[in-house]
Amino acid sequence: MTGAAPLLSMEFLMATGIGVVSATGIWLLLRGRSFAVVLGMSLLGYAVNVFIFTMGRLWRDAAPILSDGSKLLTDPLPQALALTAIVIGFATTGFLIELALRSNADNGTDHVDGAEPGAPGVPGQAPDDAPPGGLR
Repeated sequence: MTGAAPLLSMEFLMATGIGVVSATGIWLLLRGRSFAVVLGMSLLGYAVNVFIFTMGRLWRDAAPILSDGSKLLTDPLPQALALTAIVIGFATTGFLIELALRSNADNGTDHVDGAEPGAPGVPGQAPDDAPPGGLR
């Protein structure tokens, strides 16, 4: 088959999708706002769930449980692990949302450090009116 475009396999598409969702989740985790952190944790959870689900291989025309006439069987363990991870992910997301709301109520900002960058009194941040070099 010279000159024909190579066909993309389902494994390649799943791996690429998991990689893109994981990279987006990590990028959101590194943001400075608590809402982005919650979204990043959710996306990472989704990527892990799909990864666990695909570890059971992609089967066609295979029975999920034992039957008399079926020769092909899928492994139910990855499906059970993914379902358990979904439930744990919902609980973790609820906890992170409550933690972000409490931090916003206590600090008056949704920044993960508790203060806006450049605000007075934030360590490692120079005030806006400071001369270059930090000398007064």
